[in-house]
Amino acid sequence: MNSWKHRITVNPEQCGGRPCIRGMRIRVIDVLNLLASGLSHKDVLEELPDLDPEDIEAVLRYASNKLDHPVLAA
Repeated sequence: MNSWKHRITVNPEQCGGRPCIRGMRIRVIDVLNLLASGLSHKDVLEELPDLDPEDIEAVLRYASNKLDHPVLAA
């Protein structure tokens, strides 16, 4: 289930190297903020018409992957 990984791109020359969607200037954080503010997936797609539904899934999987790391207790 790594098909989402090709949708998230990082280019040091674009958006300050922040993760974007498919090389566009739509940052992962922009989509996450829209979802966090209460917009539905449908609303996000209307707000950002260049996105596909799979892009939103990729953003969520990317965020989940970034947070899923072991924490060693001392």
